[in-house]
Amino acid sequence: MVDDKTLKVDENIITDEEASKLLKEFDKGSDFREFKGFPAKIVAGILIAFTLFQLYTGIFGVLDAMIQRAIHLAFGLTLVYTLYPMRKHWSREKMHPADIVMAVLAAAVCLYVVVFYKDLVLRAGRVNTLDMIVGITAILLVLEASRRVIGWPMVIIAIVFIAYALFGRYIPGKLAHRGVDIPNLVQQLFFTTEGIFGIPIGVSSTFIFMFLLFGAYLEKTGMGEFFIDSANSIAGFAAGGPAKVAVMSSAMMGTLTGSSVANVVGTGSFTIPMMKRLGYKKSFAGAVEATASTGGQLMPPIMGAAAFLMAEFTNTAYVKVIAAAAIPALLYYFGVWSGVHFEAKKLGLKGTPRNELPKLSYIMKTRGHLLIPIITVVYLLVAGYTPIRAALGAIATSIIVAGFKKETRLSFYDIVDGMIKGARSAITVVSACATAGIIIGVVTQTGLGLKMGSILVGIANGNLMLTLMFTMLTSLILGIGVPTTANYVITSTIAAPALMQLGVPILAAHMFVFYFGIIADVTPPVALAAVAASGVAKSEPMRTAFQAARLAIAAFIIPYIFVYSPQMLLINATPLNVIIMLITSLVGIIAIAAALTNYFITNMSIVDRISFVIGGLLLITTSVMLNVFGFAIIALAVLLQVNKKNKLKVAA
Repeated sequence: MVDDKTLKVDENIITDEEASKLLKEFDKGSDFREFKGFPAKIVAGILIAFTLFQLYTGIFGVLDAMIQRAIHLAFGLTLVYTLYPMRKHWSREKMHPADIVMAVLAAAVCLYVVVFYKDLVLRAGRVNTLDMIVGITAILLVLEASRRVIGWPMVIIAIVFIAYALFGRYIPGKLAHRGVDIPNLVQQLFFTTEGIFGIPIGVSSTFIFMFLLFGAYLEKTGMGEFFIDSANSIAGFAAGGPAKVAVMSSAMMGTLTGSSVANVVGTGSFTIPMMKRLGYKKSFAGAVEATASTGGQLMPPIMGAAAFLMAEFTNTAYVKVIAAAAIPALLYYFGVWSGVHFEAKKLGLKGTPRNELPKLSYIMKTRGHLLIPIITVVYLLVAGYTPIRAALGAIATSIIVAGFKKETRLSFYDIVDGMIKGARSAITVVSACATAGIIIGVVTQTGLGLKMGSILVGIANGNLMLTLMFTMLTSLILGIGVPTTANYVITSTIAAPALMQLGVPILAAHMFVFYFGIIADVTPPVALAAVAASGVAKSEPMRTAFQAARLAIAAFIIPYIFVYSPQMLLINATPLNVIIMLITSLVGIIAIAAALTNYFITNMSIVDRISFVIGGLLLITTSVMLNVFGFAIIALAVLLQVNKKNKLKVAA
């Protein structure tokens, strides 16, 4: 890596303080209190206890569903009220009395379920006055926790769903339902496994937490630096090398952070200044990092939290989910890589001299052992172990293999700090999953999912393409203010059933909404990841966002392909199908990336660009005949480019 002293004197580099400020501005989950002294020890103790509880149940067996989830939520909500102030201007170094009261209340209402679990089961759905008070308090505390950690959009959506449950009998048309009274709604949302304690919080209390803890230990071992140095050694010397380094390192880092904004600020603080020094425009440098960072959640083997939910919702083994995601993720990053390459060629940008780059052989010799935990988790998943066991094995392996070299060895403090960071990274997921549970509870109780599915199909008049477009717009709009996990839960509950009504395989339908929930982070007008990247690059936010959307063009096309051709997700696929699809898709993506950059081997005319776009789209289809036409059009366009290049040489 570049020497720290060199970085500090470079005007393109943002300081650690600036990076931290950006992260807190664009990622509410990172804007937490940082206590000192005795309060810090108390909070650290709660975080460690949270991790120890999860490790205990992971090793010795998960408790009864309601008890496991209630204790998990008790930790999560208590930590939200401890670490995140009610008001933005409140102190980040000491707690306000109101937050102390709410933290205690949050723990109490969740532990009420644990303490009176047998009584609640024996009452079999009948809530008494105390149950009502506890249930309503719990729902309000979940909503307030979500507001603090995620923001108002998620809370507003949940409130709208609650209002729909209570007043749906007064709504005319197909959305009407017989209505739900308050006792029944409270019972559904807090005293069953169909609401707040539903599948999302269930997955959070098992798989997700373990993989977040695994990610925390990978970061402690220095995996982030390993990824950046490896990417530098592999691609740093190529045309536009630093941009390609950003693509590679962000793809790998995304498996650790699970947050596009955190990925942007983390790796972007290093890669964006490198791109700017090379000659890329500020907006393009920011766009490259935003697009690459956003795709990290699409990259197996450790995808975002929503991928674990997908496995549960579709009743599919997690290993099959990551296998299905592999080809789309490859195509996504290949599209970004192609856009970066053609932009570098167009601007005549070269890479970093090889003698200034770290050698891959040296990196692998000194830190290659850090890859063993990732290999371990993949092996255990493929071997048939549950995700919990695979994550536990990988956590243990990461601590053990770090000790192979003095430079990466973890001290006792590092191990404890990993527990703290792992638990803290779970807080946002707990809040999102609990609030998503409210939405799912209403959908289940009112039948809204089937109603919305039928309405979407009706509006599209049974046309699959139109239904896909409506679903895409829903996901992108929700992505404006709702994190990927919650976005996926909502759209998979409401929009995915519409796709399945039209014959789309369940995994393809869920992967479709998952994809667009993630891509919302680089889609204008909000494009949170792109705006965060513009802060690092010191560029104009909207210009950066539109550049990012252009680079991510493959992500807007690929989901349509795997809906019409599920073989891309390895559904009923043969090796020959997969090979042909890969070849045609890769060539098609290259053509579209070149057209959008306005460069292939030389600058393009309008005819060249149209030819490359049409040819590329035809190659991405599943029709053999259209593929042949696509190849022919692109071949002709390439010949025109070669001819134009030769004429320019002669003229020179």
